[in-house]
Amino acid sequence: MSDSGEGQDTSYVEKGKGFDRDMNYIPDRITQDARTPEHGPVGGELWPVEPGRYRLVAAAACPWANRAIIVRELLGLEDVISLGLAGPTHDQRSWTFDLDPGGVDPVLGIERLQQAYFARFPDYPRGITVPAIVEESSGKVVTNDFPWITHDLFFEWRDFHKDGAPNLWPDDLRDEMEEVMERVFTEVNNGVYRCGFAGSQEAYDGAYDRLWTAMDWLEERLTDRRYLMGDAVTEADVRLFTTLVRFDAVYHGHFKCNRNKLTEMPALWGYARDLFQTPGFGDTIDFDQIKKHYYVVHRDINPSGIVPQGPEPEVWLTPHGREHLG
Repeated sequence: MSDSGEGQDTSYVEKGKGFDRDMNYIPDRITQDARTPEHGPVGGELWPVEPGRYRLVAAAACPWANRAIIVRELLGLEDVISLGLAGPTHDQRSWTFDLDPGGVDPVLGIERLQQAYFARFPDYPRGITVPAIVEESSGKVVTNDFPWITHDLFFEWRDFHKDGAPNLWPDDLRDEMEEVMERVFTEVNNGVYRCGFAGSQEAYDGAYDRLWTAMDWLEERLTDRRYLMGDAVTEADVRLFTTLVRFDAVYHGHFKCNRNKLTEMPALWGYARDLFQTPGFGDTIDFDQIKKHYYVVHRDINPSGIVPQGPEPEVWLTPHGREHLG
């Protein structure tokens, strides 16, 4: 089973078991002059930074892909790396480009992201996940290693960042930020999935307790600081935001993360709205696609396929009142 980024498998719950995320990805990296990077995996091929060469394939519905969409926009890389968007639903084979005319990506000329994976790895054995970076000229997938995609957009593509782009990885905060992001990933980003895809009451109860311990920690942390690392937006905020923005619409009910709603946690709710109203964040969010993905694709959790109408998205535009924190 593969679901991170988001995979094409439509069966997620294993009876009697907890959710175990497959974290094996294509380990290739795109770096300046195709050099060996200082951080992260180096087990795959190295590709050179080159404007116009690559296409980021993502889906607005997917929180893991949403990270890459946000970072690309925050850094001003829209004219450097093109963006292809798959639709919110998929079958057991692959994400599809059903949002595009004729159901075909206009740059890659393919109907399924699977075709880009198979173009490079004809017997690719794992899930066809987003986000993925594809070489436009060959139509071959380069990497789907989502944590390192956003890392490298910042560190390796710096020559092409827009003026005033945020410093998403401040050197003086990196060690602490890595610890914060690790806890956010294991306990919150992945924690909601462990609740939703639990195959036993025991697995669910443990996942639920871990999630809310972390949510309470975040509520306390964000009470007296505007962002996770202080006065400025970092990669850590991008990673947390994509879960928070889906919380009340999906995770609270669909994944049974229902101790309380995000709107009932003052610091986290204000923080989430603050980010939503920041250019590069809220304009990447499509609540209709988000809900359609989870409620339609996860048939083992929602057999009817009925998509709820609420909550109303206008609440995200109400004043957040956090300007005084930084």
